[in-house]
Amino acid sequence: MNTTVRLQREVFDVAAEVKKLTHGRSDVGALVTFTGICRADENGEKIAALTLEHYPGMAEAEIARHVDEASARWPLLGATVIHRFGRIAPGEDIVMVATASSHREAAFAAAEFLMDYLKTRAPFWKQVEKPGGTNLVEKTWVDAKATDDVAAERWTAPRREAAK
Repeated sequence: MNTTVRLQREVFDVAAEVKKLTHGRSDVGALVTFTGICRADENGEKIAALTLEHYPGMAEAEIARHVDEASARWPLLGATVIHRFGRIAPGEDIVMVATASSHREAAFAAAEFLMDYLKTRAPFWKQVEKPGGTNLVEKTWVDAKATDDVAAERWTAPRREAAK
């Protein structure tokens, strides 16, 4: 299986990453991509930026472990997970998940599984930077959302049958 797991400060090129994942592959019948983008507001309040922190080495290993779990659950032919860290401005890409399989069901399920994991279990910490009055900036750490935990719980149910 063609797998890429990368954490980086720099922006990434979704089209180039998709091309790397599928280049020369005639067995791929489905490719699902998800790109998370930094919004200009958080819960209705304007933000100036997000800052994402992680434990280098540990974060990559944990994400790779979940990519392995996705490939054990579904018949994947490839997967790419790229997650940025550092300061990210509104409109910039934060994360990309791409999954390739012979069939769409497996590609969709694996992509959702990986995103649910990244939102709830990946060792990242998010700080929101909000513009304050007279050139002040307010920074606050973001707590996990219960709705994300509920979404991720569906994957703890008994293992689903892989698409044939």
